Amino acid sequence: MAYQTMSLTVENHIAHIQLNRPDQYNSMIMEFWQEMIDIFAEIEQTPEARVVVISSMGKHFTAGLDLTAFAGIAEEMNSDLDGARVRERFKNTVLEMQESFNVIEKCRLPVLIATQGGCIGGGVDMISACDMRYCTEDAFFCIQEINIGMTADVGTLQRLPHLIPSGIVRELAYTGRRMFADEVKEYGLVNQVFENAEAMLEAVMKIATEIASKSPLAVYGTKEMINYTRDHSVDDALKYMAVWQSGMFLSRDLLEAASANQAKRMPEFDNILAPKKMVRRSP
Repeated sequence: MAYQTMSLTVENHIAHIQLNRPDQYNSMIMEFWQEMIDIFAEIEQTPEARVVVISSMGKHFTAGLDLTAFAGIAEEMNSDLDGARVRERFKNTVLEMQESFNVIEKCRLPVLIATQGGCIGGGVDMISACDMRYCTEDAFFCIQEINIGMTADVGTLQRLPHLIPSGIVRELAYTGRRMFADEVKEYGLVNQVFENAEAMLEAVMKIATEIASKSPLAVYGTKEMINYTRDHSVDDALKYMAVWQSGMFLSRDLLEAASANQAKRMPEFDNILAPKKMVRRSP
């Protein structure tokens, strides 16, 4: 499938999404939100994919939301249409935009994201939904929404407090200041900082390759458990783990890993099966 705001390649079990509007600083136009949902739906239907890497072309990772693309919403709110109905529809628009990053978190595969230059506004929403984050020395992150008179609404305020201290999240969200690479590393928002984009992508691909060499069923279970534990009590999470393990423990992967270890060879695992049905918005 062809995309206007990004591209997708799958090689060596790695699905690589690349934002590809560098001249526009990879700003998030209207098409971006639908394409993010569609591209993850395509990945879910690609059994060969075992891990996802998101990167971008150009000087900046993303300038965030393209406000000109949403001029129609402001016009509609100032129209003669019933205000309550317009606001109800706008609520659903926000929910749809949230789903564009929810699919990252819901994806069965780990999602690694590599950022350079500016990661602004919606970019922070995006990285907050990923499993692991990496950046370059020139990277900076900004919860831009407060600077344009609005509250961040696509996931930053809900996910970021699980990743870095609440006080830092509040400072960033209230002031809209930039947080640079040394600070994001200090607070643990990114795993590693690299000299430049080329070195970063090379290293991230190596990490992705290592993940792809593991049992895809076990990796999926690990992501499921980590995400579930974040939102539930330890007791509930342990009970869910027991139920999950009762269904997934005795797999071919377990036997293959043991056999490969005994024979001192790399294990070869089957791909996980694609879902039979995908419930997604139509393009």
